[in-house]
Amino acid sequence: MQTTAHEWNPADYARHSTGQERWARELFTLLAPKPHERVLDIGCGDGRNTAELAALAPEGAVVGVDRSPAMIQFAQQHFPPARFPNLSFLQADASALPFHSEFDAVFSNAVLHWVLDHRPVLAGIARSLRPGGRCVLQMGGKGNGTDVIRALDGCLRDARWKSAPPAEIPYGFHHPGDYLAWLETAGLKPDSVDLIEKDMVHPDLASFTGWLRTAWLPYTTRVPADLRDQFLQVVTESYVGANPPDAEGQVHVGMVRLQVLAHKIH
Repeated sequence: MQTTAHEWNPADYARHSTGQERWARELFTLLAPKPHERVLDIGCGDGRNTAELAALAPEGAVVGVDRSPAMIQFAQQHFPPARFPNLSFLQADASALPFHSEFDAVFSNAVLHWVLDHRPVLAGIARSLRPGGRCVLQMGGKGNGTDVIRALDGCLRDARWKSAPPAEIPYGFHHPGDYLAWLETAGLKPDSVDLIEKDMVHPDLASFTGWLRTAWLPYTTRVPADLRDQFLQVVTESYVGANPPDAEGQVHVGMVRLQVLAHKIH
């Protein structure tokens, strides 16, 4: 993941990010990497999805970047060059990508909403792509996770947590209209820019709580560490009180994704 303010627990993230992983696999069909291509994965996290991309480009090369040193170390340990010779990982900021005309395709899933200003990200993607290269990006979009945010905000107002909700949503949840202008400025031609409603399904309450802990750090880290588990339990109860699990005990979360397909003109 790509963030400036939070420490990630890669093992915990790996256990509670199956929803993000499932959506990444759906996007592989849109990216459709050819066997010989070079692909950049922005916000590679624990490296699982990046390794799957590497398997789709066996004669090419796949590079995963993430700002988190812990995530990069985890990915390097679990997907070493001896077993994945066309795969490498590098610590890098999505807003300051260090590449120039090196990639045929750029991929990013469930990451870029951690960045508030996407203009330097898109400029870096354009620099990183070869002429005619393409990108497939999906992230939280305008209206994402409304019910979860409502539960988090409401619970944070309780004085026992010695905290307060953020003044505004601390994620870059953007609208397609904004993105179309930013793509043009960066030198990327949009193929499609859409908001897509998705149902994120958690198999049980424990999985939902684990996802809250790993995916909503700007909210949860406002609570002192010794109170955080209790806070997460209260948020879980608040959320399912308003959004009951289904007959099988699964917890559903309405999400909105901004999906961007574009290519570099020259």
